[in-house]
Amino acid sequence: MNAGRPFGTGGAEPYEYAMATGEVQVLYLEDPSTRRTDDHRTVFDVSRWHADADPADLSLLDAVRGPLLDVGCGPGRMVVAALARGIDALGIDISPAAVARARASGAAVLKRSVFDVLPREGQWQTALLVDGNIGIGGNVGALLHRCSELLSPTGEIVAELHADVRRDERFVAHLTDDRGAESAAFPWAEIGLGPIRRLAPRLGLRLVQDWRVDGRVFCRLAKR
Repeated sequence: MNAGRPFGTGGAEPYEYAMATGEVQVLYLEDPSTRRTDDHRTVFDVSRWHADADPADLSLLDAVRGPLLDVGCGPGRMVVAALARGIDALGIDISPAAVARARASGAAVLKRSVFDVLPREGQWQTALLVDGNIGIGGNVGALLHRCSELLSPTGEIVAELHADVRRDERFVAHLTDDRGAESAAFPWAEIGLGPIRRLAPRLGLRLVQDWRVDGRVFCRLAKR
């Protein structure tokens, strides 16, 4: 798969605009080769990203320990929520606007990709992948392997999955918004609980827990 650009960058950069202004309420993830129908395109609720962590978000933090790394943290709501619970937490994001907004909210955030060199490699207790971020890079296996490298021997990956339990899709995407802005193409992936069950053992991971809150599906993966 062509590596392309990172999530939502290039072109009119709707993600950066959404992070910088707070005006965009919804972003749409589309496959430009098919222009997927409304039934199949992925809708990101940006207004939720800018709000405080909700009960579904907080369920992710119920059983985790720090230090916690929030991969693709956006405006930082999960980092702020973790810090409020006394969990040592750091966020990373590729968007300068997201990093600035997160820092303004009191979150510790770096402008980095998860595939860059990061602080405390091999020492993180929790790697967090929410809001579709398990699709970063278009290869779930490669992303989970990288997150596993970042973890301590007892560490865990806490991830949000696609609501469709059978979903297992890799594609080149565009990000659009209601203004008609469109990003450059970037690789992305979507995966549900069924394929995660099959993939995890091949990566030296085991599924510890899965749960559903408000229509969202989550899981915990521990190093074996």
